Amino acid sequence: MLNDKSLEIHRHIVDFVAERGYTPTIRELGAVASISSTNGVRYHLDLLESAGYIQRDRKRSRGIVLLVPDRKGEAGAITALPKRAAPEAPRGIPIVGRVAAGLPLLAEENLDGHLTLDEMFPANDDLFALRVDGLSMKDRGILDGDVVVVRRQEYAREGDAVVALVGEDATVKTYRRTADAVELVPENPDFKTLRVGPEDDFRVLGVVVGLVRPMGIPRRT
Repeated sequence: MLNDKSLEIHRHIVDFVAERGYTPTIRELGAVASISSTNGVRYHLDLLESAGYIQRDRKRSRGIVLLVPDRKGEAGAITALPKRAAPEAPRGIPIVGRVAAGLPLLAEENLDGHLTLDEMFPANDDLFALRVDGLSMKDRGILDGDVVVVRRQEYAREGDAVVALVGEDATVKTYRRTADAVELVPENPDFKTLRVGPEDDFRVLGVVVGLVRPMGIPRRT
């Protein structure tokens, strides 16, 4: 039996598809259903899938396929909802998640909208954007809540601001080489330099090439 919250989420999915022509992400569902935990949303999606209301492709951010019972009401018989004209695909640089400028955060790529600034940053496959979480780069002008535009590459020059992956954690820091290691240097004296050597699981994901700062949004200072 589906509970009231699961049915509410199903209504949100139906309304979302009717309005936009495609299904919502887990985070979008959590926002409209007032569920802060993505695991909480997944719990109700599992119930809806078990009951035959939806199917899911867990490898895609918009992997929910909305289903409805057959008009005859036969058990187990389902048909897809009528297709609506899909809106034009979002243009611009994809914002793929958050990056730590402070303590490292788990480096999950979750689509968080698109950044369209074609004149400044011609959108192409080499660029992506990340929202900054933390204050370790504030003396370089990169503040908590900013959006950094990153060129995807696996090398960096001395002094570049880079997005680096250490183990499973991503962070934005200034790149510096020593004789036997790489140092990821914060631009804030309250934070420590992260030193990585040949034995560490480390790679550069890209170099910061630009910055977008939304105005009027509360941020840490």
